[in-house]
Amino acid sequence: MRATYPDLSNCNVLVTGGASGIGASIVSAFCQQGANVAFIDIDAASADKLIHEIVEQSFATPIFQYCNLAELESIAPVIESLRSQLGDFDVLVNNAADDTRHTPQQITPNFWKNRLDINLGQQFFCAQAVYSGMQARGKGSIINFSSVSFQMALPELTAYATSKAAVIGLTRSLAREWGEDNIRVNTLIPGCVMTQKQLEQWISPEDEQKIQQQQCLKMRILGEHIADMTLFLASQSAAACTAQSFTVDAGII
Repeated sequence: MRATYPDLSNCNVLVTGGASGIGASIVSAFCQQGANVAFIDIDAASADKLIHEIVEQSFATPIFQYCNLAELESIAPVIESLRSQLGDFDVLVNNAADDTRHTPQQITPNFWKNRLDINLGQQFFCAQAVYSGMQARGKGSIINFSSVSFQMALPELTAYATSKAAVIGLTRSLAREWGEDNIRVNTLIPGCVMTQKQLEQWISPEDEQKIQQQQCLKMRILGEHIADMTLFLASQSAAACTAQSFTVDAGII
């Protein structure tokens, strides 16, 4: 049974990459709490499907807007449009990422820049875009997503792992810069989450068995597990938590 956080009811939440996978679980979880949720993604079809599912469950209805986060200049106008509909944001969940596999030899300057933009740069510019509203409200929670991939030294993820390692530095820097504004900034580090995309593209049944052998807890990690930690970090139950990293990986690290 999911915990209920009364302070999340009617708060304004922005989730990036919210149309599917972990992001969809996070959007649903905040809607279940009664929050006013906006989410951005490049997959409009999946976004429409998610909204329909949430409405069918009688949770608070989220709003969606298309945004290609790799185009950094587009971020501020999209977030301003959502802010004009909901008001200033109390919570930002920087979930969006792209873990396309690649070898070091395949990396070109353009690919390197694109990977850092989509996995690191957009997290900063989303945070920058919500900062003034959080400052005006006198509070806020920003949750940046990293990954166990760089800690595990997984292959074929050089640019992705580099970006995800840098997220921790970004978190600690912004937590220091904005702490006097009562804005908390933390990193959430998911383990090997069995989303539909991972199971279809990267993780075979044999791979999953090996993953669970490495985990202390012999379980399948789902988006719901990541969403539960996200709710905690967004809530006042985590009022004294900032500049920290919280790992949800069933003990694989």
